[in-house]
Amino acid sequence: MGWQQLITLLYAQIGGHDSLRGIQTSLGVHSQKWYHLGLTDIKRSTLSDSMKNRPYQIYEGLFYKLLDKCRSVTPDHKFRFKNPLFSMDATVIDLCLSVFPWAEFRQRKGAIKLHYLYDHRGLLPAFMVMTDGKQSDIRVAKSQEKLDFHLLPDSIISFDRAYIDFEWLYTLDQRRVWFVTRSKANIQYRIIGQHQPIRHKQVTRDEKIELVVEQSRVKYPKALRLVCYTDPDTGKEYEFITNNMKLAASTIAAIYKSRWQIETFFRWIRQNLKIKSFLGTSQNAVLTQIWVAMCYYLLLSYIKFQTKYRHSLQELTRMIAAVVMEQRLLIDILSLRRTIS
Repeated sequence: MGWQQLITLLYAQIGGHDSLRGIQTSLGVHSQKWYHLGLTDIKRSTLSDSMKNRPYQIYEGLFYKLLDKCRSVTPDHKFRFKNPLFSMDATVIDLCLSVFPWAEFRQRKGAIKLHYLYDHRGLLPAFMVMTDGKQSDIRVAKSQEKLDFHLLPDSIISFDRAYIDFEWLYTLDQRRVWFVTRSKANIQYRIIGQHQPIRHKQVTRDEKIELVVEQSRVKYPKALRLVCYTDPDTGKEYEFITNNMKLAASTIAAIYKSRWQIETFFRWIRQNLKIKSFLGTSQNAVLTQIWVAMCYYLLLSYIKFQTKYRHSLQELTRMIAAVVMEQRLLIDILSLRRTIS
């Protein structure tokens, strides 16, 4: 049954088990506690067949159901403006080509790519798409209807230079979606005026520009805003391009800088979720395990937000792993962290 597969994979995530035999042995030790989980029997062959044959879309759908639940308790982002704030990015998960031949990436290397729209409200992925490692970031962004669904008018989205496609940027502008990105060195433009007087010492330029190259200007015929910002810690200057003409230049720079949170999210995923060792070699098995891993992330996030747990998800992960098969009240477990502190 799907429920038994879900519980078994969640248990593997929590306990860090990376083999079917390890899961069967470890769960077997706790067989007297199965009754409250709805488990009846755990066999490697049954789990292996489920990973191969049960559609991963079941757990993809569960992910979005849990995401709706999480959104009901998530805090807002830290900026003063009320616009929804998102970041778009992608990360590559390396696979052994000889074991996962369907995931060909390079001559001797396999990979799948996880594309995220990251919601800064609650620090959660608003949606996630998995493709082969060769798929370009901008192609995914341009083809996803789910992205259009989340980016409502007055939303703000930041992304790196891999997503610069003037035709796509203009579609965002036409829908009144504000974007912030780094400028490429080869973008040719001319200055058509200063946008605002500079009032922040780290802001060196704040100008209106228009594209010079005819092909680019056809794709994006409107004026853009160029903000140059010097990092006070490193002294390095950054150039940002945006279509938002209202926010302060320093806020534009801060929006792009906030993208570091999605890198922290990627790092947490790699370190804590079992998506480097897979329990099956088929594409369906790999995607099933990743979607269940993301469901576990949402469950942890929901616990953190609902209980107003002040410590990190890393700390919460360790605590849940230590008592996963014990009959303990969740509030007692969270209180234990405060007592230790």
